[in-house]
Amino acid sequence: MDTVHHPTSSAAAWGHSATQSAWKKLFTSAVAGQILWPAVCVGAFVLMILAGRWSMWAMLPVAVYALYRSFLQRQYLVAAAQTRRLLKVYPWRTHRTPASGIGQIPGAKLGDVWLAFPNPDQPDDVVHVILHGHARSVWWRRRLGRGYESEKTAQVAEIWFAGDPRFAGVIAVPGPKRLFLLYQLATPNAPTDGWVATPEALQLARRAGVRVPD
Repeated sequence: MDTVHHPTSSAAAWGHSATQSAWKKLFTSAVAGQILWPAVCVGAFVLMILAGRWSMWAMLPVAVYALYRSFLQRQYLVAAAQTRRLLKVYPWRTHRTPASGIGQIPGAKLGDVWLAFPNPDQPDDVVHVILHGHARSVWWRRRLGRGYESEKTAQVAEIWFAGDPRFAGVIAVPGPKRLFLLYQLATPNAPTDGWVATPEALQLARRAGVRVPD
């Protein structure tokens, strides 16, 4: 794994105009979904009422999925807000061919896709981060952890990361593009058990809005 500082600056990632533009697209998409999916859900139910029983077979799956996405959309807004806070604190770091896999690490379920990044306080050690999420994680899941090279895996041969893998962070492909929030689950079985972080690392995480132990 080859890790270097972002070539333009060691300042917070938010200082780059391209980062701000990428986040605005992410936030706009989250807001648009908050409007679109409820509208689709209501429209599908209205069509079922107006068009009669014959339309139910076509519209009911649409209505159910739109309702599901309507409830899910709030998570995207929360994730966008957390992404912004992380980008305002941490710089981009470039990781070339970072290790990734599917399952087979502590805390991972069958099918869970993960990435490995260096421990900021112990560079010889690595920290595994599982990709949690729903629809927005699909693009990454299809390209990580495959164990073989393909046209899709080549798209994530270089990954930008802003954050602390022990707590939370943001990944992107060069640009940056495809911003995606990563975070560690605070569970007894999480692989974070036993990690030691310096007071400075904990303070940075708190500034980024991450809940960390005292």
